[in-house]
Amino acid sequence: MEKRILTAHPAISGLARDPGRLDRLLIKDLTLKARIGIYPHEREPQRVRINAEIEILGDPRPIGDDIANVISYEDLVSRIKDMIAAGHINLVETLAARIADICLADPRAVRALIRVEKLDIEPGAAVGIEIERVR
Repeated sequence: MEKRILTAHPAISGLARDPGRLDRLLIKDLTLKARIGIYPHEREPQRVRINAEIEILGDPRPIGDDIANVISYEDLVSRIKDMIAAGHINLVETLAARIADICLADPRAVRALIRVEKLDIEPGAAVGIEIERVR
C-alpha cells in the first residue's frame, strides 16, 4: 500500500502539526429523521443513517485530557442535527456534501469520508451515497 504524505493546507499551515500522526474521528450509525427527497411522499420525515470518518493531522503536543485540544464529536453531531432540522433537502448528495463541510470546518480536519443512507425507501435495503472531501 502506498503511503500518502499530506502537505499542510494554507488554513492549517500556521499550526504545529505532525504529518506522521493522523487521527480519525468516527461517527457511526447516527440515525436521524430528515425531510429529504424529490418526491411528494418524501416531504414527511424519514430515517437517514449517517457515517462519518474525519482524518485529523495530529498535534505533536499532548492533548492533556482536555476537550479543547480535540475536535468534539458532540459538536459535530449537534451541527449535523441542526442542519437537518433547518428544512427540506432534495438530494442525499447535498446532505452528504453539507455534512462534509461541517466536518472540515475545523482547520485540523484534512479529509472527510461521509456516507448517507435513506432507510425507508426500498424494503429490505438502504440506499444512499458515499463521498470523500479532502483539503
